[in-house]
Amino acid sequence: MVELRPNCERCDRDLPPDATDAMICSFECTFCTSCTTSVLNNHCPNCGGNLTSRPIRPASLLENYPPSTKRIVKKDS
Repeated sequence: MVELRPNCERCDRDLPPDATDAMICSFECTFCTSCTTSVLNNHCPNCGGNLTSRPIRPASLLENYPPSTKRIVKKDS
């Protein structure tokens, strides 16, 4: 199950579970589309893999399968 991290790891922008501009790699590193396209060139700075749109978990499932609350920030990414 996707972790649904709450923020962009580069700029710390909030990315709620229904964000349409959240991007992830296969390890679930999470970035906003702005950082993904303007700085990261569509590649994860942690693993080098590609970044793709994060799926949106249906609101009806968030209570039983809540998103992560742990914020990860690596500003030098």
